Amino acid sequence: MNANWTRIFRTIEKQERLIIGLMSGTSLDGLDIALCRISGSGANTKVQVQDFKTISYDNAFKAEVKSIFSKRDADLQMVCLMNEKIGLLHAEMILQAIEAWGVKPEDIDVIASHGQTIFHAPASLHQMPNYPNATLQIGDGDHIAVKTGIVTISDFRQKHIAAGGEGAPLAVYGDYLLFSEKGEDRVMLNIGGIANFTYLPGDNDATKVFSTDVGSGNTLMDQFVQHHYKGLYFDENATISSAGVINDSLLKELMQNDFLIAGFPKTTGPELFNLKYLQAAQERSNTTHLSKGDVMATLCRFSSQVIINAINKCFGNNLSPCIYMSGGGMHNPLLVKQLKDGLPNAKFYTTDDLQINPDAKEAVLFAVLANETLMGTAIDFGSSTGVPSICMGKICLPF
Repeated sequence: MNANWTRIFRTIEKQERLIIGLMSGTSLDGLDIALCRISGSGANTKVQVQDFKTISYDNAFKAEVKSIFSKRDADLQMVCLMNEKIGLLHAEMILQAIEAWGVKPEDIDVIASHGQTIFHAPASLHQMPNYPNATLQIGDGDHIAVKTGIVTISDFRQKHIAAGGEGAPLAVYGDYLLFSEKGEDRVMLNIGGIANFTYLPGDNDATKVFSTDVGSGNTLMDQFVQHHYKGLYFDENATISSAGVINDSLLKELMQNDFLIAGFPKTTGPELFNLKYLQAAQERSNTTHLSKGDVMATLCRFSSQVIINAINKCFGNNLSPCIYMSGGGMHNPLLVKQLKDGLPNAKFYTTDDLQINPDAKEAVLFAVLANETLMGTAIDFGSSTGVPSICMGKICLPF
């Protein structure tokens, strides 16, 4: 038998597996690396995060990714080259991290790599007849597997699309396995570049579970800061937006988009919510004269409002969901205050309260998806739209 498959079969036979989960989001701040000890599968999955770190990207690398990120006219040669370069860089970062943790490559059973999204094109966004949902993540899994010597599972989103989904959000699968709780209606709110949440009903009925994007989380604020404030990549501690004043006319125009009133589930990305979107809203509202601080204050309010509207749409104004936050937006104090003010009946927590570091959560969820690829069976989500009952990921062998 091929030695790679012998190794995989031995991994499957283990009582617990050591899996590295990777996540690199649209914020491009760095690579999240979570070393997870996982036992069981399906509803019996247990995860212990043994180590976690984020290794930052340097500015030159960020510029290279941005040159092809969310652009219809991206340089195809650069897309090709960056697919390989990102895989190699991520492999180097993994080796750097595990050396610091005192772990050898042969101790790791599997790497779960999300890759780097450079374009997301659900049919609802591209609106081109006779073309399917599509998404593209680069950072080749074979390069990671060969350079590290560790079996790598990658390219998770393609199976989701092949089975009828839009390729996002995928958090629903791991959220359901790790965080469902009998008797408590939960919202697992991730405020990344795009804000999304998973609804976990208190009766644990998988057919009621769904995950959806709701709109801009950090992406518009981050893009504006990066364009107007040299050397800054985000509004740390909401310093800029807190000093500004919300402009109601601009906010009203930002809210004018069919995506924001569409039903659940749905997906989107910076392909929609970008500086062109902001510019068009400013022109319609005659607010191109606004100060940068006032624009930032309004963009922060826009992000909080789309989240509030979505959660109210899910639960109604009188119910009391438990909201567990993760993602970079949970560190924005102004955004979090606005959410709490706008959802007074909700109870707010972070995934720290569920023993998962909120900054590590997305990487951990991909480790769980990889574990399901090896150990699990498709979770039956019934006929829930956008949640096909599948296992995801392609297996890349080290040699």
